[in-house]
Amino acid sequence: MVEDGQERHRLVQTDPVESRWVFQDEDDMEIEDNEGEGSPSRMDMDSEDEDNLEHRLIRTGPRVDSFDVEALEVPGAPRNDFEEFGIWRRVILVFQTLGVVFGDVGTSPLYTFRVMFDKAPINGDEDVLGALSLVLYTLILIPLVKYVLVVLWANDDGEGGTFALYSLICRHAKVSLIPNQLPSDAHISSFRLKVPSAELERSLKIKEQLETSSALKKLLLMLVLAGTAMVIADGVVTPAMSVVSALDGLKVGISGIRQEEVVMLAVAFLVILFSIQRYGTSKMGLVVGPALFIWFCCLGGIGIYNLIKYDSNVWRAFNPVHIYYYFKGNTVNAWHALGGCILCATGSEAMFADLCYFSVRSIQLTFVFLVFPCLLLGYLGQAAYLMQNHNGSSQAFFSSVPSGAFWPVLVIANVAALIASRAMTTATFSCIKQSAALGCFPRLKIIHTSRKFMGQIYIPVLNWFLLAACVVLVIFVSSITKIGDAYGIAELGVMMMTTILVTLVMLLIWQINIIIVLAFLVIFLGMELTFFSSVLWSMGDGSWIILVFAVVLFLIMYIWNYGSKLKYETEVRQKMPMDLLRELGPNLGTIRAPGIGLVYNELARGIPAIFGHFLTALPAIHSMIIFVCIKYVPVPMVPQNERFLFRRVCPKSYHMFRCIARYGYKDVRKENHQAFEQLLIESLEKFIRREAQERSLESDGDCDGDGDTDSEETFSRVLVAPNGSVYSLGIPLLSEHKDASKYYSEASTSGEVKSDHSADMPDAEQSLDRELSFIRQAKECGVVYLLGHGGIRARKDSWFIKKLVVNYFYAFLRKNSRRGVTNLSVPHSHLMRVAMTYMV
Repeated sequence: MVEDGQERHRLVQTDPVESRWVFQDEDDMEIEDNEGEGSPSRMDMDSEDEDNLEHRLIRTGPRVDSFDVEALEVPGAPRNDFEEFGIWRRVILVFQTLGVVFGDVGTSPLYTFRVMFDKAPINGDEDVLGALSLVLYTLILIPLVKYVLVVLWANDDGEGGTFALYSLICRHAKVSLIPNQLPSDAHISSFRLKVPSAELERSLKIKEQLETSSALKKLLLMLVLAGTAMVIADGVVTPAMSVVSALDGLKVGISGIRQEEVVMLAVAFLVILFSIQRYGTSKMGLVVGPALFIWFCCLGGIGIYNLIKYDSNVWRAFNPVHIYYYFKGNTVNAWHALGGCILCATGSEAMFADLCYFSVRSIQLTFVFLVFPCLLLGYLGQAAYLMQNHNGSSQAFFSSVPSGAFWPVLVIANVAALIASRAMTTATFSCIKQSAALGCFPRLKIIHTSRKFMGQIYIPVLNWFLLAACVVLVIFVSSITKIGDAYGIAELGVMMMTTILVTLVMLLIWQINIIIVLAFLVIFLGMELTFFSSVLWSMGDGSWIILVFAVVLFLIMYIWNYGSKLKYETEVRQKMPMDLLRELGPNLGTIRAPGIGLVYNELARGIPAIFGHFLTALPAIHSMIIFVCIKYVPVPMVPQNERFLFRRVCPKSYHMFRCIARYGYKDVRKENHQAFEQLLIESLEKFIRREAQERSLESDGDCDGDGDTDSEETFSRVLVAPNGSVYSLGIPLLSEHKDASKYYSEASTSGEVKSDHSADMPDAEQSLDRELSFIRQAKECGVVYLLGHGGIRARKDSWFIKKLVVNYFYAFLRKNSRRGVTNLSVPHSHLMRVAMTYMV
């Protein structure tokens, strides 16, 4: 036993090899498989019991499992889609990156100065220089320093966005409110450090606080949901702002056009935009990429032209003292103008959220060497024009365009506006997919638009929902300044959430110096709070609509997560006891008909209560039962050969197994039911073979042992190499890396009484052949999907708000969301459904 005063986390030294520090439960292996007489079955253990286990910090060798794929440590594992491209493919990728990622930030020169000078009119040259200085340093600090140089590296194996950060944190600390973590999840949720350090000790304390505090878990989830709601709101306001500001240039070329006509044209453009969204990111990126390249060239060219023609002294704005003079001369109006200044950084979050479509390097290089210089020249050129035309601020961009190039530039600007609208739309699709996979958004139909790039998706329902919201916003809030205030609220909301989450990643995962972390938090969160205070002051002008929209989305996500958590916790409490199954005997108190029954449930451990309804409602049950749990783990992808994790339920004569089908939030579930069944049966056969091999190894070890009772009742599940490396024995991927001198076996939580160790090998081989033959015969008789639909209702003595949320709001969302097995396309003749309602 570990003494109370003893240090909770202690280090175990090993030989100097490539290694990492991980958490391990105290006496974990004995707990996992100690299932002899008098020992509780592993399946009977509640999740709360595992949290009370003592932990220790050990150093292991390079683990070979699905969670190492993200670090590209496993030979033959899926690697980044962009690593092996040739020079021409990289050029095409640059165009696609322009077309998908940078449209939003690229169109910001259309409206930034207009909104700023509408709030703080120009009274002299110093106002132009001050406003330009604000824009320049906002561009440098937020898009360049914060996002391109820092935030992009906080990706989750190429996935960006708010929920990718949340997934990264969940993998390193048990902060998910739905208690479906497994011991294997705890082992792979590990820190990567070469040596112990002060940063390691600090991150361990943060991890412990997060895992033990329910309030911190809820606060973290609420921050993530708020950021996601702002991303979706951003996906509404971005198309509205970009399209209206581009079409507003018609007022410069056509003097008689009215605002109502501009609004109608904007609505038509938006309908076209969202109608072509279904053609996919790669296809549309190739089409619009060259157009956006021309747009950035126009920005740079027009900026150089204006600098030469009007005033090249605007370079003085790089001196930040002009910001001081600007606030000194305008005071309150300058503070109001901050709400327009932040619009120059719009699209920064899109760079991070759209990271799943492209690589970090492609986005960084494209921004630094093309996008950023063209934006600087564009703003410098507009400021040079305004130095001699103080009254032209309402159309600063289009008024500064040379007369001979006005109409071509207007056309290109409108094309660029349509492209910009796609930037946050694609980011919204990605964010919704991540949140749904992690249990924070109702399941929706997702269409994968590219066979090569798995992250490129299209969500029809969300696409038309965004279109409707955009049209409403354009019609009822047609002023560019008012839409700009709404834009600022959405952008700053998600920026602040990203800053907080990246700070947590720095502390918990990167484990860098605390001074650097505090500098990042203070500088960027301080800036964003200052900008946010400015845009909040203008909420009464109509921008409150987008805030209400974000609140509604937040409530939808929170209610879904709350209902899912209640449902899962109730199923855990009401699961069938293992003793009851043992009392029923191998026939389970009914007739066992030939065939395989796949009982779908959401429990990662234990027998769901709904299985009792199958036993009582059906005249017979299948000769082989497999409890299938489709579980999303907090990683982007799980390799196909690691998809299934098996456990044996009850003694061997029961022919009952548990299968956890593990998916990452980036995985594509496109296999049909035949392919799924084939993979499942093949993985089950491998599990049984390795289980037999484990028994054989244990039998050999007992023959050489001292006859200790504990060793007779405990399976060995780990292989300790001479260099101190510790390998888990149940991972399918190991079959590709093992050598003749090492033996591997699958982890088992069998509740059966162990076979006689004195049995000879031929009998063991015959038993293995019989079981494999039984599986094949059951497969030939057919596979039936037993689906249990468990609903929840609030108890009669519950609070009114709980009844309203659970009985109406959550029930409505669940009724209109997709089922978990929809993607398998199972024929109705292979389905059996039983419904059950839990009172919570």
